[in-house]
Amino acid sequence: MFRGLANLNLVADDMAAGVEWYSAVFDSAPYFVRPEQGPAQYAEWRFGDDDDEFALMDARFRPSLAEPGGALISIHVDDIHAEVERLLALGAKPFDPITQRGEGWWSASFVDPFGNLVGLIQSPHWASQHD
Repeated sequence: MFRGLANLNLVADDMAAGVEWYSAVFDSAPYFVRPEQGPAQYAEWRFGDDDDEFALMDARFRPSLAEPGGALISIHVDDIHAEVERLLALGAKPFDPITQRGEGWWSASFVDPFGNLVGLIQSPHWASQHD
């Protein structure tokens, strides 16, 4: 039985730059890094009301059959306009613009500096379940 999202795992060709960029995005250093000493090969952050896990993995360890695209993981935000502006200022590139999908419900997506597609959602349905 599916119980919920356990991990969002993205990849970066330059892990040092990836860890630096996502540390700025999350406004904190990763809580877990492998290896513990030396250059990171894998790093994890926790974020949000449910302490969701976001991981960044060195692109050398990408599964061999992986192709770009195919899945879009979206992260809920309280103010999508402010968050998109902040991410663009950090170097993200817009993919899908901010679009209203319904009353109080907005979505957008961006490409991080490492080629990963990430979505944002501002949803009253999600917010009402977590407030």
